[in-house]
Amino acid sequence: MNLSEVFVLLFVGGNLFSFLLNMLLERIDFSFRKKHGREVPEILREHVDAQTLEKTCLYEDAKYKLWIPSSILELVLSLYLVYCFFYPALLERICTWTENSFFVAVLFIVLGGIPGAILSVPFALYSEFGIEKHFGFSNMTLGMWIGDEIKGFLINLVIMAPLLLAMIGLFKYASGWWWILLGCIYLAFSLGVSIVYPIFIAPIFNKFTPLEDGELKTRLEELLKKCGFKASGLFVMDASKRSGHSNAYFTGFGKSKRVVLYDTLIEQLTIDEIEAVLGHELGHYKHHHILKKMMFMIPGVFAALFVASLFIKLPELYIGFGFDVGDFIPYQMMFIGVFLISLVFGEWMDLFRPILNFLSRRDEFQADAFAKKICGSGEPLCTALIKLNKENLSEIQVPKIYSVFNYNHPPLLERIAALR
Repeated sequence: MNLSEVFVLLFVGGNLFSFLLNMLLERIDFSFRKKHGREVPEILREHVDAQTLEKTCLYEDAKYKLWIPSSILELVLSLYLVYCFFYPALLERICTWTENSFFVAVLFIVLGGIPGAILSVPFALYSEFGIEKHFGFSNMTLGMWIGDEIKGFLINLVIMAPLLLAMIGLFKYASGWWWILLGCIYLAFSLGVSIVYPIFIAPIFNKFTPLEDGELKTRLEELLKKCGFKASGLFVMDASKRSGHSNAYFTGFGKSKRVVLYDTLIEQLTIDEIEAVLGHELGHYKHHHILKKMMFMIPGVFAALFVASLFIKLPELYIGFGFDVGDFIPYQMMFIGVFLISLVFGEWMDLFRPILNFLSRRDEFQADAFAKKICGSGEPLCTALIKLNKENLSEIQVPKIYSVFNYNHPPLLERIAALR
């Protein structure tokens, strides 16, 4: 690792900045929780007791104490892999196995992720079988956990491989315009994945069954019709097979759109509250939040790829990290340039979190207001949010600076205040 190179300095600086920022934010939240985490807000005295808040604090503290060594070791590993020139050595070894540019890229990405994956395994296992099970959330078995990890890896590989193939091909045959074409391919591919995900990918992990006939289904179908939302069906996901956490969401695109309710959600909430939760999700649809996010994301994708197209031609980007290149970067090496750009600038993205979270929270307030309007009252959504917060052992009060950086949904008390 050559610290005289600007890209290496940006890499080291970004990692240290992100580490120190998040360490500071988590410490602020921990200190705040020690002082105020067990205080029951006046408006929640009928819904939350001291015992629940005590359990919430213990749950959050357990996650925080696991996060500290995990973050330290992740930082050390990230810096060490660059310091010892792991990535150039890996590329050199792979090139002795195959000269095919596509296979070289796939093997580099897969094998390059192994050290981080190995490091994360003990923390992930302790989180699932130590913390989540201790607090009554996890229903996973070791076999199920291993199976999910393998399935997730294979699915990511299947999704990643076509994009890598397209990128390598564009480097070779469209060197001047690869970033525009790759951006178009990426957006089209993302749209395709959103269509096939609910039909083919999600069922690999969970079972989805149509919501049974009854008052709940009738009420929800009437709400969908009232909002002009056409879905392929209302489905219940067997989330309890893995976890006690609850949620509801829309998924898919076009004719593949479907409404999914966790079975845990149905158990925890009343019909009025489930209707309000669905009303909130419909608020995102009526306010075109997904479309607006896409319109915001699309220019960002092309801007990022354009900047990448400039940087991957610079020998300095490669030399500082130990790659042996000349004044001209061959197309076979350009995927390494994209990888290095993600290393150099990835951690600096924390600077944009407050902006993205602000925009997301604004959308959530709008969706809450729509649910209040369509359901005739904001109270069912208030009680639903309180129950979900309580059942998931989520913090009720957090420092403002912490929520600005880490909450893409408004804190509970702010949502209740806005609804009431």
